[in-house]
Amino acid sequence: MKKVRTNPARQPGFTLIELLVVIAIIAILIGLLLPAVQKVREAAARLQSQSNLKQIGLAMHNYELANGHFPPGYISESGTGGPDAPPGWGWGAHILPFLEQDNLYKQLRLDLPCYHSTNAAAVKTSPKVFICPGAPNNTPTMQVKDAGGNVLAEFGRSHYVANVGQDEPWGYDPPLNDTGWQRTATGPFFRNSKTRVATVIDGLSNTVFVGEHTTISDKTWVGVHPDGECAPIDPNRFPFTEPDHPATYLLCHSGPAADEPGVVHPPSFPTCHVCQMYGPWAMSGGNVLFGDGSVKFIPTRISLNTWAALSSMNLGDFPGEW
Repeated sequence: MKKVRTNPARQPGFTLIELLVVIAIIAILIGLLLPAVQKVREAAARLQSQSNLKQIGLAMHNYELANGHFPPGYISESGTGGPDAPPGWGWGAHILPFLEQDNLYKQLRLDLPCYHSTNAAAVKTSPKVFICPGAPNNTPTMQVKDAGGNVLAEFGRSHYVANVGQDEPWGYDPPLNDTGWQRTATGPFFRNSKTRVATVIDGLSNTVFVGEHTTISDKTWVGVHPDGECAPIDPNRFPFTEPDHPATYLLCHSGPAADEPGVVHPPSFPTCHVCQMYGPWAMSGGNVLFGDGSVKFIPTRISLNTWAALSSMNLGDFPGEW
């Protein structure tokens, strides 16, 4: 009898439509998971930034215990060549020994300008404590440039700025001398400052010391170059800000300033300038270190009067509950 050939059994598999359905489901799941993953990453980055600020606060208090006052905003022998004459070393450089960065501190020639060639290698170091992991501008170093865009120095980056108070003493024309800075600065950190605990008459828990500044402009822990100009990274994204004086590589203010009466800028405020605080968080606001060492997240929606009161140390404008 002749055998009849039969087709082999058909192997089970996906049809094209079934495959497309599976791909679509996977894409939907990824789309649902990505925001959750991003939120987890941001939460972790925010916690790390808060930890950085707590370490900075502890270092500042240890510096105060050792020296009788908090670190200066930056040092300038202002009587020897202009308002921002060298050496220019900033508050971050002064607290290095209290941040377990004693080896780096010993490499710095503090008797020379912070931008001197002898210091060029050491000042490119970027201690982790000064870096906010949530910041988009997180390369280890940043460039100090003049108004013409010429590179003057390359410094280690910082995402944290110290509070000079409500007004901006660097913004006056003609430039203020040290007495003028001390009179104008209502916050704890300014040029050649030596703020003591007793000087903070509004109370350490009611006074902003340091806060985040990312995204808008580059900052440094190193110091000030007298010919530098702190410019916005992306002027198209932040049209309300313009390049500012070299002090703003280290310092910020809250407003109102003498030339901007009534204008106050809380962290991440839409009209924020290179000289105010700005956090990188989707939840608008920023982490802030207070004088008592506590760190709090300040929302952009905070009352403007409350933020101005928190930014001063000696005006008697207590913020009350907030």
